[in-house]
Amino acid sequence: MNTPKELRYSEEHEWVKVEDNTVRIGITDFAQSELGDIVFVELPEVGDEISADEPFGSVESVKTVSELYAPISGKVVAINEDLSDSPEFVNESPYEKAWMVVVEPSDASEVEKLMTAEQYVEMTKED
Repeated sequence: MNTPKELRYSEEHEWVKVEDNTVRIGITDFAQSELGDIVFVELPEVGDEISADEPFGSVESVKTVSELYAPISGKVVAINEDLSDSPEFVNESPYEKAWMVVVEPSDASEVEKLMTAEQYVEMTKED
């Protein structure tokens, strides 16, 4: 399982990458492997506000539909439009091609509350 050390992780299996004044969000390699082949991704609109621990979209696999939970609160400033035509990117490249949204955080300190890569790996061992 690929768990990049420079990212932060939520208990709901989202990853967060801090980039200057914004945060890029996607789902983890662990999550995509548990879900199976992703066939559809539903994302919020640019300009939408998302709230930590609240659903902001969903991914549909051949097995199930799973909600995406916001790891932090903020305003959506970009969405990955490639995922509407190529949802398989979530399986192929969860950390590069399959980022989901870029958010301008309302409270940047929320990132510090997320798990490190080591903590996330430890948590997923227990599942």
